[in-house]
Amino acid sequence: MIKSTLLGIWMDHQEAHIIEYSIEQMSTKIILSKFTQEVKEESLAHGESGMNTKNNSCKQNIIRKFLMKLKKYEGVLIMGPGTSKSELLNSIKDNPVFMKINIVLQQSFQMTENQKYAYIREYFSKQYLY
Repeated sequence: MIKSTLLGIWMDHQEAHIIEYSIEQMSTKIILSKFTQEVKEESLAHGESGMNTKNNSCKQNIIRKFLMKLKKYEGVLIMGPGTSKSELLNSIKDNPVFMKINIVLQQSFQMTENQKYAYIREYFSKQYLY
């Protein structure tokens, strides 16, 4: 039996693709960072510390959006390039609300939507098939 409370997330520093696991059809919800190139240039005009403050603020907004969504899942696969997935995990690992959730990080590179779906299906079918 495959459980239906599983979530796949592909993320980098610019966007996150949230994919709820399903045997049938999966769909993607995309959360974009508000720290665009224009925002970066504008905040950099006020100094590097201003740019870093703005970047951290944008990251925290995305993390807050994730925290609201993650509470209802039993298993979460977070994948993507770079360090953004580790930053998300570090933000939630000490919160007791998330202690019961099996959260796994996987390094991956740019993928098409279908590749993300296939990767998530393969991962969860191996982990949660009884």
